[in-house]
Amino acid sequence: MAKIDLDSLGIEELASLRENATDKLFEKVAARRAELEAELEKLAQYGKAVKKAESAPAPKAKKTEEAKEPKEQVAKAA
Repeated sequence: MAKIDLDSLGIEELASLRENATDKLFEKVAARRAELEAELEKLAQYGKAVKKAESAPAPKAKKTEEAKEPKEQVAKAA
């Protein structure tokens, strides 16, 4: 894998790189999960029924814009 000089990238390029890395990571996790579930099904035939774990919560939606609400400042009494 080619080494990337992160210091030379702009903010938008870094954000794009992060998004691509996150997407690829989710793909790899999903593929590995499918492999493990298939292996569990094979192993279940040799013993007690394996309790299938509840499905993992869906990943959070990507933030395209962060909603920043102004924080109320408390006035100091003199």
